[in-house]
Amino acid sequence: MKRLFLPALFSLNLLAYAQQAPVPPATPQYRPGYHFSPAAHWMNDPNGMVYYQGTYHLFFQYYPDGMTWGPMHWGHATSTDLTSWKEQAIALFPDKLGWIFSGSAVIDANNTAGFGKNAMVAIFTHHNDPEEKKKTNKHQYQSLAYSLDAGKTWTKYAGNPVLPNPGIQDFRDPKVSWNEVAKKWIMTLATKDRITFYSSPNLKSWTKESEFGEKLGAHGGVWECPDLFPLTLNGKTHWVLIVNLNPGGPNSGSGTQYFIGSFDGHKFTPLNDKTKWADYGPDDYAGVTWANTGARRIFLGWMSNWDYANQVPTSPWRNAMTLPRELGLRQVGSEIYLTSQPVKEVAKIAQPATTLKDVRATATAQDLSTKLNFGGDRYALKMSTAQLKDFALVLGNTAGEELRIGYDAAAKQYYIDRTKAGPAAFSPKFAGRHVTPRLATAPAADVALYVDATSVELFADGGLSVATELFFPTKAFTTLKLESAGGLTVQELTYSKLAGPNAKPVN
Repeated sequence: MKRLFLPALFSLNLLAYAQQAPVPPATPQYRPGYHFSPAAHWMNDPNGMVYYQGTYHLFFQYYPDGMTWGPMHWGHATSTDLTSWKEQAIALFPDKLGWIFSGSAVIDANNTAGFGKNAMVAIFTHHNDPEEKKKTNKHQYQSLAYSLDAGKTWTKYAGNPVLPNPGIQDFRDPKVSWNEVAKKWIMTLATKDRITFYSSPNLKSWTKESEFGEKLGAHGGVWECPDLFPLTLNGKTHWVLIVNLNPGGPNSGSGTQYFIGSFDGHKFTPLNDKTKWADYGPDDYAGVTWANTGARRIFLGWMSNWDYANQVPTSPWRNAMTLPRELGLRQVGSEIYLTSQPVKEVAKIAQPATTLKDVRATATAQDLSTKLNFGGDRYALKMSTAQLKDFALVLGNTAGEELRIGYDAAAKQYYIDRTKAGPAAFSPKFAGRHVTPRLATAPAADVALYVDATSVELFADGGLSVATELFFPTKAFTTLKLESAGGLTVQELTYSKLAGPNAKPVN
């Protein structure tokens, strides 16, 4: 494997991490088909997501020498349709300034940085491990790299770092975008327990603008991986600030909160101080959006949780990304919420659907497997009802394992229960029943489930309530049952297999 020459101290650090446990037996049955996962080794946060010349670029936190977290590189994958991905060569390697932590990428159309017109510029955190051990709180700082061949090769800026650390222990994850009104670049940076905004005319010199969030939102852990972008609702522009948090998520461990407000090029002002979550499931973290996509705002998260990400039983890779999701806004009463739905491109990999109409569910579980021609482990399942009541969809297998997905009318909560969905001994924090509040108030409801080998993503009420969950059954789930103590009538239930093998490395 390609290696970068490193000073002796950094080489020793890398060597220490490289001495990891042997690779467990392969688990091809757990490989996702239409979600991105690396062909091998460890992956976490999505980084540098940018769209350019018809290609979606996904960079990601990557450790090429092991299946657990280690000295970070930027892996790289590309797609033209957001469902099939080709894994490319590693983009950024550690150097004398440190490991390559999370960040973003932009297309510098006006050559503000002087690297070249339409240069692809990565803005990332250098993490200096020896400096961290000195406890100076100056071990993280922001740096640049640029590509003049659409992301194939990269050159690190000789003047790195471009934003030194003022003495903040967690000073990382720059998300940069061009602010057309202010005519400058805006950096949204995670700074321990708050967000700090910086501005620059050229990506190289940065000026602090303001801080946000010291006493707002959830603070169960460190703030990480922020994003700031505009969305329009009823002709009015609102600004959305995403802040990932670990720990302190709504169902334990990692989570993605957001704020809605205004941004004037200097300061973010929230509409209120209510804590809101982009995904209530335990397995969506570090999510941010693609740059350079025009009117579309497309979100992608890391489909895992720091409570057990290093232990999940997949091999020779660990972890995958969520479905790409298109974001929007919706008002419910006096509140404005973020919505997310699978991108429209997912429909292109759907096989002809089987549809059942007017299905009456009772307390006695009804097996729908034969009627739906149910089978396989990569599919979309959608249901709609004019009057939402208690229900449970139960996925089962011949080993007696089951995954329950449903709605609790008394609590006004959707839920996913993976308590009996397969082995969970790898972490005491894995098994459990996780809930998602129903934000919609209308009696009618729609629920869509996207299943891919070991994951389910729930999108309810047009994407107002969203949850992502992993599970690892010993055998594929081959039966689908529906039950409802309250007597639910499902107007339409649709099942469609989804295709799309992923993780095709370059030669």
